[in-house]
This record gives sequence, C-alpha cells and structure tokens, in this order.
Amino acid sequence: MNPDDLKHRYFLQLAYKGTSFYGWQLQPDKPTIQGELTRALSTLLKEEIEVTGAGRTDTGVHARYYIAHFDSVQKGLEKDEKLLYGLNSVLPEDIAVYRIIPVPHTAHARFDALSRTYRYYITTRKDPFLKDTAYLYHVRLDLPLMNRACRILMQYRDFTSFSKVHTDVKTFHCNILDARWTQEDHLYVFTIRADRFLRNMVRAIVGTMMEVGEKKIDLEAFRKIIETKDRSAAGKSVPAHGLFLTEIKYPAHIL
Repeated sequence: MNPDDLKHRYFLQLAYKGTSFYGWQLQPDKPTIQGELTRALSTLLKEEIEVTGAGRTDTGVHARYYIAHFDSVQKGLEKDEKLLYGLNSVLPEDIAVYRIIPVPHTAHARFDALSRTYRYYITTRKDPFLKDTAYLYHVRLDLPLMNRACRILMQYRDFTSFSKVHTDVKTFHCNILDARWTQEDHLYVFTIRADRFLRNMVRAIVGTMMEVGEKKIDLEAFRKIIETKDRSAAGKSVPAHGLFLTEIKYPAHIL
C-alpha cells in the first residue's frame, strides 16, 4: 500500500497581507506565504508537511480568502483547537488561519477550484490606512465607460494581451464570469471573477481600463487590444498592493 493512502487531507482557509512577502510560492531565502505555512505546520505536527495552494499570488498581493491543502498521518485535526491556536501563534502577524477542514483525499486546492474572484482598489485621495492596500491615483475615472469596457471584456476568451510574457501555460483562454467597476466613497473598486487567471492578468486589465476611464483610448481601441493578442498593445500593469483575492468557489462535495 502506498504510504500516502494512509494520510488524511485537509483544506486550510486563511487570509494574508502580502506586503512583507515575496508572493505565495516557496522561494529560497525569501519570506513567502507557502514557506511560512510549511514551516509552521511541519513544526507543530512534527512531520514533514507539504502545502499546496489554490494558485500563485505575486509579491505584494493580498488575500482575504485563500485555500491551501496539506496531507497528514494524523486524523481529526479539524477538531484540534490547540493546533489552530498554535498556527496563529507561530505564523507572522500578517497571516491568519481561520479553519482546518477535512476533505476527500483526492480534493485539490488548485485544480478543483471552480472560480476565483479578485478585487482591485484605487483610492482617489491620500489615506494613511490604505497605503499598502490601495493604489493612490488622483485622476477622475469614467466608471460607466469602464463598465462598458467590462462588457466587451466578457465577450472574449483569449486574454494573451493581458498575460505576462514568457509564462509557462498551455492556454491563454479564461472564462470571465463577472467583471464590473463600483465606487465606494473615495475608492474605485474593480471586481472580476473567472474560472482561471493568467499571470499579471488582473493588473494588466485594470491598467488598460484606466486608460479607457481617462479617455486616452476608446472602446473600439480596447476591443482591438484584446484581439491583437499582444501584451505590448495593452496598458501598463497597476501596482500589486491594490490587488486582493477575495473568494474561491469549490464543488459542494468538497467545500
């Protein structure tokens, strides 16, 4: 029998502020979310733990809701309140674990996700409480026009124009389920939900839509940017610190 068949799989629900980390993915000699979780779980459970995340977030990107999974020989960890307390005690203050959830052994935090939702925040005025979590931009944006651009965006599936170049993916196709701009006091908020995202995709879309909102390009030009399938045709990527992963959906039998 494979020793892994004797292990139990768990999902972790967590949140993190990405300012002090070099993204999700483990990197040698650099603080990452995956690295901190791996170290904390291995120490507390006294076994070698590997943590798999729902996806990579880049340096400086935050997550209000994130799912990762790990396997352990120990059963019933979801009932161990001391473990949850211990995790939050040893993890950096910018990472919080909220739940440990038993799942089927085949459940996968990344591959079983049905959709992910991101939000990007732009603040139009200097706010000391938002300096690490919203992009300060003083120019007024035309939100109705940007929402028309959202409707154009949702007509397409190939988003090569908004992907980081030289990225190792088999397809640039994504199914965008929702995209919209809203305003909350002095915040412009872009919300986007899709079955998958390309590297740098949300930040490139936001940067390009801001050019629409400033009327530097019109809607037809925005459409052509998507159709060219060329990253150099699109606008610049906005800074990472305004981006949050806010929701991940899974099949009901998993989560």
